[in-house]
Amino acid sequence: MTVIPVLVGCLILSVALLLKAEFFKQKKQIYFFKPLSTSLIIIVIVLSFFTNSLDYTYKTIILLGMILSLGGDIALMFDSAKAFLIGLVLFLLGHVAYTIAILDFGGYVLFGLLETSVIGLISLGIYILVYPGLGTMKIPTLFYMLIIAFMVNCALLTFATDAFNPTQAGYLAVGALLFYVSDVILAINKFRFPFKLNRISLAFYFSGQLLIALSTHYTAAV
Repeated sequence: MTVIPVLVGCLILSVALLLKAEFFKQKKQIYFFKPLSTSLIIIVIVLSFFTNSLDYTYKTIILLGMILSLGGDIALMFDSAKAFLIGLVLFLLGHVAYTIAILDFGGYVLFGLLETSVIGLISLGIYILVYPGLGTMKIPTLFYMLIIAFMVNCALLTFATDAFNPTQAGYLAVGALLFYVSDVILAINKFRFPFKLNRISLAFYFSGQLLIALSTHYTAAV
């Protein structure tokens, strides 16, 4: 774990430089710092395989989800409808991987009506908001929002199972919520109300991904 703070520091610097590059439209720096940032998070997960926890299945599936996210990051660097769709599919598969990891390790909690209702209503409201600008992306966007909402719901409900310790549940819940917020910002900017500071979504995104990655270091329930 002693290496983790160094990696987190490098990630903070990389994301800061990425944000600067995004705001100033510096393409070469974006092409470097965006994949680098996700790669640093992948290293965090890889290091978890050398910790005492023996739950390698959970770690492996989270690692797969992060690799899919790296592919999504790369796709979204290119400004085309095809690249956006590829990125959407890769991130969707990443959310599926995170969900499978949570359910495989902790099982599905058959309660949590409040959390489920809140996430569902928020997602419905966001979809209605961006719907006029979706064009041919109406069905893919709806499917994506259903998947990420379910992933967030599963992450929040990790507090209700003994399989996850409080630290891991906290990382997963906050990480999933931050990822969700980043996607909401991205959707509103792209399909409804473009605004100059939209790339701040990257700060939420990488923070969320880091927390999800850190959950792999705490897979032994206490």
